[in-house]
Amino acid sequence: MSKIDIEMLRHSMSHVLAKAIMTLYKGTKLAIGPAIDNGFYYDIDSNHIISNEDFEKIENEMREIIKSNADFKKEVISKNEALKLFADNEYKIELIKDLPENEVISVYYLGDDFVDLCRGPHVENTKFLKSFAFKSNRVSGAYWRGNVKNKMLQRIYMFGFASFDELKSHIKMLEEAVKRDHRKLGKELGLYFISEYAPGMPFYMPNGLILKNQLIEYWREMHKKAGYEEIETPNALNNKLWEVSGHWGHYKQNMYTFHADDNDEYAIKPMNCPGGMLYYKENIHSYKDLPLRVAELGKVHRKEASGTLHGLMRVRAFTQDDAHIFMLPSQIISEVKGVIDLVDKMYKVFNLEYHLELSTMPENHIGDIKDWVVAENALKEALNVISQDYVINEGDGAFYGPKIDVHIKDAIGRTWQCATIQLDMQMPKRFNLEYVDSDGTKKEPVMIHRVIYGAVDRFIGIIIENFAGAFPTWLAPVQVKVLTITDKNEEYARKVVKTLEENNVRVESDFRNDSINKKVRSAQVAKIPYTLVVGDQEIENNTVSVRERGKNETTVKNLNEFIKEIVDEIKQKKI
Repeated sequence: MSKIDIEMLRHSMSHVLAKAIMTLYKGTKLAIGPAIDNGFYYDIDSNHIISNEDFEKIENEMREIIKSNADFKKEVISKNEALKLFADNEYKIELIKDLPENEVISVYYLGDDFVDLCRGPHVENTKFLKSFAFKSNRVSGAYWRGNVKNKMLQRIYMFGFASFDELKSHIKMLEEAVKRDHRKLGKELGLYFISEYAPGMPFYMPNGLILKNQLIEYWREMHKKAGYEEIETPNALNNKLWEVSGHWGHYKQNMYTFHADDNDEYAIKPMNCPGGMLYYKENIHSYKDLPLRVAELGKVHRKEASGTLHGLMRVRAFTQDDAHIFMLPSQIISEVKGVIDLVDKMYKVFNLEYHLELSTMPENHIGDIKDWVVAENALKEALNVISQDYVINEGDGAFYGPKIDVHIKDAIGRTWQCATIQLDMQMPKRFNLEYVDSDGTKKEPVMIHRVIYGAVDRFIGIIIENFAGAFPTWLAPVQVKVLTITDKNEEYARKVVKTLEENNVRVESDFRNDSINKKVRSAQVAKIPYTLVVGDQEIENNTVSVRERGKNETTVKNLNEFIKEIVDEIKQKKI
């Protein structure tokens, strides 16, 4: 079923929900009720406080409305007629008054006793909703029109899918997502925490920092191979620089600012771009130097609203794996292709699928529209050259240029936007960047901003949930745990630990005076890839009993054989 079809069904169901609410709870006033990605909702103003106990009653009333084979009938009316029709509903009145004078106003009747202000479209009759699968989700508070100064309404969310199999699959995915929640696993596995003294600013514990450093080490390895040089720029820069870049006028509300001793105003960087521009300007460049690929793992800070903070997924301080590519106009297509190739290679290591979306010029933009047209066409041409399908998001580009966003799909089917490739013809102008061309004239380079992980911290949150905390061996903070059956096995076990460490395997030991079953269970809870059990037989034969994560059977192996296998697995970054 197409996206339009499913949106029409969900939109129609929102009216069925609204009619059910109006029938059950007299005096309720309706606000708005759109279709959303996994269903629909309606905002209501009612004296009755909707709770989970009401869900079954509401769903049953909705089924009765659907069974009635009621028609959806559209009627176009004048503004005055609309104001009279909804005279007792201040929410609809406000919406109507905000409409331009020449706006076509339509209402939809559902049966003969329910009408709502709506552009549509809807199905013709509720009989087309009989196979539609829906289920109550939750109720939350929602300020009218998203303004905290307005009245708090009740928002009733419902799941809605074209089939019961899709609904069942979605609910199963949500249940699985709860088990994989990175905030829960982050605490259980000792990866990170967030303090009330630094909201949205993660503290990494030893195991979490190992995980982060492994990602960074891999990032450095891949970027070195791809011809990038790495730099580091200051965390705070004078506001004059942010004025040149355009961020002071377009992004200041999200920046942390302060005054220095000289009373100049500074901002803690929310992105690394201006520092990268200064690096380029520091030297004279020839056309022979281009493309120049400059990478930075920069710590950035953004002033996010407290209500939007969510574990590692939405934070105020994070490491961004930025890079800026300065190039000739003739190199745009090959460089965009090069970035997508790098994305593809790096994401394959995590077994992540992805799709591409092209975002075009937003309403709030800088620069000449002609430059935007050139940039958008260049990105489209690059996408066509690599023969990858993509979706166009009109008006969703950065304020300085169009971009290709990479959306990855995790193990339970959710999508996350991580990598992005932004083509910028504005910032080189604003910073007067130049190179000396083959004829000796000075010309302006074109620039790409790009990230692969995006925010490294957010990527960590995503892979915690993708792997449910059971990281592949190369990423796992602890790769092997060595357990003893009795105290007399400890000397040999220590030799095993030392040999593993000498081969750069991250290892822990458990020599406690506990049962071996309890020790094995502890290693399983910690999601350690390999558990080695050492007893009398292992000492006698210079072996280890190997239990692989997720498997119940134990395999006896020569210690050197096991080390060779795990070192090879780590080196190849096997999943």
